[in-house]
Amino acid sequence: MSIIEVKRKKGESFEAVFRRFTRRMQMSGKPLTVRAKRFRAKPPSKNRTHESALRRREMGEKREYLLKTGKVKEEDLQQSRRR
Repeated sequence: MSIIEVKRKKGESFEAVFRRFTRRMQMSGKPLTVRAKRFRAKPPSKNRTHESALRRREMGEKREYLLKTGKVKEEDLQQSRRR
């Protein structure tokens, strides 16, 4: 990326120079690229995805066990998921 350079013309006010600078910034598209980099979510690591998969599997097995033993009804599980 190159630096945006705006030189002050003779007799030009600071506001006019600043307005030209902001216009050039908008035209260059730099604010969009900076914002995209700033708010980009990092992909989860392999360990984190593995742990979450194990947790999902464990919770699913626990739900199945509770349903089979009759300690929880299927409707109760659906209501708890909605919350």
